[in-house]
Amino acid sequence: MKLIPISILAVSTLLLSSCNPRKEAVDDQAAASKEALEQEKDALKPAAKEASAAADASAEVEKARIKADLKSNEAQIEADKKKVEAEAEAAKAKIDAEEK
Repeated sequence: MKLIPISILAVSTLLLSSCNPRKEAVDDQAAASKEALEQEKDALKPAAKEASAAADASAEVEKARIKADLKSNEAQIEADKKKVEAEAEAAKAKIDAEEK
């Protein structure tokens, strides 16, 4: 009679001890995965910072290009206005010459 509880205790101890290494392996695997993910997360920060700086620099270049285009277009318009004025003056002078 005393043998049955002892054998149950021995079998349960054997089963629990065989589960512990497997559980420990699962815990170790989970910890290793978490650590790898944390390292990946840490690696993202410098890359994001670098990408942000590159985007800022690119935006500055684009702003400068837009401003240069604006200045160029304004200068072209002013030149076209002067050309129109000169053509109008020439046409007036031609009319004056024809009338004389």
